This record gives sequence, C-alpha cells and structure tokens, in this order.
Amino acid sequence: MTDSAGTPPEPEDPAGTEQPPPATGTTNSAKNPKNAKNSKRPKSAKKNTAAAEDAGAAAAGGTASDTGPAPETGESAGPAPETEADTASASDPGPAGDTERPEGTGRSEDTASGPGPGPGPEPATGNGTAADGTASVTEDAKGRRHWLRWTALGVSVVVLAAAGTGWWFYRKLDGNIQTDTTAAHELDKYEHDRPAAVVHDAQNLLLIGSDSRAGNNSAYGRDDGGSQRSDTTILLHLAADRRSATAVSLPRDLMADIPACGRPDGSSTKAQFAQFNSAFEIGGAACTIRTVEKMTGVRIDHHVVVDFSGFKDMVDAVDGVEVCLKEPVDDRQAHLKLPAGRQTLRGEQALGFVRSRHGFGDGSDTQRMDRQQQFLGSLMKKVQSNGVLLNPARLYPVLDAATKSLTTDPGLNTLGDLYDLVRSMRDIPTENIHFLTVPRQPYVYDGNRDELVQPDADRLFKQVRDDQPIKVAAAADVEKAKEGTKKGDRQDDKPDDPDPSSSPSAPPVYSGTDAASGMCG
Repeated sequence: MTDSAGTPPEPEDPAGTEQPPPATGTTNSAKNPKNAKNSKRPKSAKKNTAAAEDAGAAAAGGTASDTGPAPETGESAGPAPETEADTASASDPGPAGDTERPEGTGRSEDTASGPGPGPGPEPATGNGTAADGTASVTEDAKGRRHWLRWTALGVSVVVLAAAGTGWWFYRKLDGNIQTDTTAAHELDKYEHDRPAAVVHDAQNLLLIGSDSRAGNNSAYGRDDGGSQRSDTTILLHLAADRRSATAVSLPRDLMADIPACGRPDGSSTKAQFAQFNSAFEIGGAACTIRTVEKMTGVRIDHHVVVDFSGFKDMVDAVDGVEVCLKEPVDDRQAHLKLPAGRQTLRGEQALGFVRSRHGFGDGSDTQRMDRQQQFLGSLMKKVQSNGVLLNPARLYPVLDAATKSLTTDPGLNTLGDLYDLVRSMRDIPTENIHFLTVPRQPYVYDGNRDELVQPDADRLFKQVRDDQPIKVAAAADVEKAKEGTKKGDRQDDKPDDPDPSSSPSAPPVYSGTDAASGMCG
C-alpha cells in the first residue's frame, strides 16, 4: 500500500526497536511528495546514477541507500559527509600544484550529461587525475615509439641506398681498368735476370704513354695494325717514407740496349742496340720494363700504360690546366695553335701541348720532355690545391677518366690498389715532387738521337735505387752553377780537383722542376 502521495508506508518494526535517525545529507524528497514525484528519471539514468552512487558510497565506507536520491537542481541538499578520499584529495592538490579539480572530474558520464534533473552525488574515486595522466603518458610513449620506428626505417633506407650507390660506382671504376697479364707472364720467365729491390717500402713505377692510333686514338694518325711505340716514359720513384717523389723522364730517342724479348705471336727477338721507344713496339710493356731495368739497375714494381684519350679526359676532369707561353704556338702536326700569355688548356689543346715538338724552340725531344714535366707538375698542383683527392664529387670524374685509359699489371689492377697508391702520395708536399730528365746528350753517331751522359746518369740511378734524396733546379741555374765551378777551378789552378757536385757533402743538382712551381710560377 501507498499513501496519497505515492509513498510506501514505513515497515513496522517487529521487535519494537527504535529506528535510527536518517543519515546526514538525506534529502527531503521523501517528506515532500512533489519533490519525490519530480525526482523520477528514466530507468537508464536511474541505473547509471545508482552505479555512480554505489561507487561514491563504497569509497566513503557507506551504501547507496545511506545517501538517498540526488537532490533536484537548485535545491539545498545539506552538507555531504566528508570521506577519506575527499580528505586525501583536499590535502593533495594534484600534479603541478593544481589545487582546484576541474569541473566534472571524477563524475560518471551519465550523471554529467544524462537527462536527470540535476547532477548526482560526485563519486570520490580520488584517482581521476592520475588515471588521465597515465593515459596521456601511454599515448605519448606510443607516439614516440611510432616516430622512432619510422625514423629507423628512413635511416636504414638511406644507408642501404648510399651503400648500393657506392658499390655501383666502385664496380664501375674497377671494371674500367684493363690488366696486362701478358707482361706479367713474360717478366716471370726472366725473373732471374731482373735486379732485386734494395729499399723496403720504396716503390718504383714505370709510366708509359702509348702513341697507339687504335680505337679512340685514330684521330691522331693511321693505325698500323695495332702497332705502337712509347711516346713518353717516366720512371716514378716513391720514397719509402712517402715524403718525396721523383719522376725521371727517359727520352724516346735515347739509344739503349734492348734485351731479347718475346713477341705477342710467341716468337722472340734478338738482343739489339736500338732506339729506346722501339722496345714497346717489339715486346710491349714487358720488353720496355726489362730495357729500363737493364739501363738503370732499378727494380720496377708496377707499370701503368696511358693512352691519348685518357690523358685528355683527366685534364678535362680537373677543368683544365693553366699554362704561360712567352710566344705564340702554331704546330699543324700536333693540331695546336695558341696565343702568347696565360691561358687554361683543356682536352685536345692539352694533348697537343705535351705532344708538340715543332711548335716550340728548336723542336728537340728534350724541350718536349721539359714541357711535359712542367705540365704534369701544374696538373698535380691543381689536383692537390683544389682538394680533388678529398672531394668525392670531384674525385670521381678524375678516377673515371683515369681508369678508362689505364692498363696495369695484376698487382695494380683494382680500384683498391690504385686508391692505396694515390692515398700514399696525397700527403707529399708539392715542392718535394720533382721532375727531371735523365742526363743525356746528342748521340755521337746521329745527332737526331740521344745517349746517356756518364757518370751523371749512373749516379742518378744509384740515388733512385738507394732511396736517396734528389735535388733539382731550373736549367739556367744549373748551367750557371757549372760555369761558376769551372771558373773557380781555373782560378785555383786545380784542374784535378773533383767536381763539388760529386762530393757526399754536396749532393748533385739536376736540371728539372717541381710541382710547386707549375708553368706560371
């Protein structure tokens, strides 16, 4: 049964005990039928509100029935009992000094936004802020892990791409180099005749410039069935400590003893006294190496053959080489026509410059070699001064041009071998890179040929063998020094005195130049 207000009657106490007074904070909805009627809400709202009230009551140590229904909006409900959780929340202002909890914190979603007449009691969970902070930290951690995964993936792709590109460049350059296995086989046959190395770690390389007209070199003359002679031959000595380098030019017209050499067709030639550059035509690089070793007593460790096209490409790769001319040049045979003064030579002009004989001075091969040495000195100076050896973007074109034109022995036929050789030279000061021509004079029986000047030539070769320092000076300065020595000898009337240049305390000075001087000073 219910009374007129719809409120069920209070159950009778069978034991006759006195009912406890209502708990503090109980609303007056039971006393006011109007309020009780107005407090009705949808079942879903009641269910959600009851759940929130149970959670708040459990935290406060009570039950949902102790607190009663929520007061109507705007109606005084009286002070709520203070719970331990509320006390803890009041004493702990929360993170970062936040002393005031934001509105709605800790309330149930349905209580805050449900269709009820007013907010229900606030469940005092005491950990709402901590829960939100934990969720935020978790999201941040997930974001960081996501970002790190993509970063690692991107770096891996870049590294793999760079490694793949570097490997492709390496294989391309390495594949450009041609190997002269025939020369290696031929030298092995005559190993017992070859001189032994004297100084450990010192290296002697024979650089051979081929005048072959085959392939890309056909523009420089007729190809006589692949025949070729050594247009330029340089003995390059690298000191054991790699603090100096000496390049000795051997004249192409020098008369020399050429040993018996094997031909490409399997036949052999007889030993002969002939023009030096014919050795390359007779038996290739092997015959040229054996001729140089017989002449100098210097063991050749490696050889490199360079053709015309390769030389042009290397000059272009460094954007040309600067030269200074006192007079204009016009040499139709070398396809060279240049004005006087300072200028930069590239490609075809550079090749014509080092090959020309009739456009300069008396047209002798000696003057041509001097000009070649000056040009090579300027080329090396430019390479070092512009940081080509340390700049991959500029080094690659040089290496590509060089490797396309190189034929080497098996001990120097990989890019790694060439890199080790170049790296060992990059710290040599340009003033310690010397260029000179072996002491020579016109051949007594033919003025168009050369012969060695002795004992000067043998003394130079001994210095190279023993890895001794070699000094060079301009030709004019060397001639003045010699004239001064002769005058001093005549004035002292001591013609039998030894030449001061041959004294151990005064090492000889040879006519030559260095890479620091260049062609324009």
